[in-house]
Amino acid sequence: MASPLWDRAFRLFAWGCSLVLMGAFLVIIGFLCIKGYTALTPRLIFGDTGFWDAVLLRRQVFDGLFPAMAGTLCLIMLSIVLAVPLGLSTGIFLAEYASPRVKWFFSLVFDILAGIPSIVVGLFGFCITLFLHQCFFDRLYPCLLISALSLAFLVLPYMIRTTQMALESLPVSVRLTAPSLGATQLQNIVYVLLPAALSTILSGIILSIGRCAEDTAVIMLTGAVATAGIPKSVFSSYEALPFYIYYISSQYADHSELIKGYGACLVLIFICMNLFVLSHFLKKRLSQRLLFRH
Repeated sequence: MASPLWDRAFRLFAWGCSLVLMGAFLVIIGFLCIKGYTALTPRLIFGDTGFWDAVLLRRQVFDGLFPAMAGTLCLIMLSIVLAVPLGLSTGIFLAEYASPRVKWFFSLVFDILAGIPSIVVGLFGFCITLFLHQCFFDRLYPCLLISALSLAFLVLPYMIRTTQMALESLPVSVRLTAPSLGATQLQNIVYVLLPAALSTILSGIILSIGRCAEDTAVIMLTGAVATAGIPKSVFSSYEALPFYIYYISSQYADHSELIKGYGACLVLIFICMNLFVLSHFLKKRLSQRLLFRH
């Protein structure tokens, strides 16, 4: 049995690690704010284009972040829409229908997929695009759809494993209540298990949103272009904030352009923060509604 001294030492060590992590976070955010706050002006977002002209798409924004912000949001939403149905369905299959041997095999596969570097996924998406262009669709080029599919593939292992673990961690009493009343397995999953595990599943989706928003290696090979403008369709090229930050930080001509890169970092953090807040709000509302319903 551990002595009180060791218990206190471990508690202090845990607190110290937490403070170091929080300190590192504050240093990074503080550094970006000090470097980029002077660039946070309407001109950084809209350039020489007026606000309403940009928002209503009357004129294209050439020297601002508005096209990159719009492209980032389109990319995130499309990736999540593509990934969520497949990820949830696969996670439900592994947790509720698969045999132990099948579950072990696919769990191992998805754990390996989760460790694949994003640059490999981007290169795979680029090669698939070349194959489809040469063999089937000669008008298909790297575009928003290819990037969204690649990002969906990148975050699928997280969604699958999160859904699987959320369902498998439910207590036996929750699992057996509906079947004991005559419910089928599908009814038990839809009306009991998924609502009970919804909070954990939504947490996995929120983490996937962050991964889609920040990844650069995938999009730079599958459709992101520095001056593409707002995407007109899913088959057009687009701009994205992560690619803009990479581009401007590696090829800036003067100090003012580098400051714009710091400003773009703050804008990307602000967008991600708002997406997380919105996701947590929806998660809370859905949980309350399901709790009230039951």
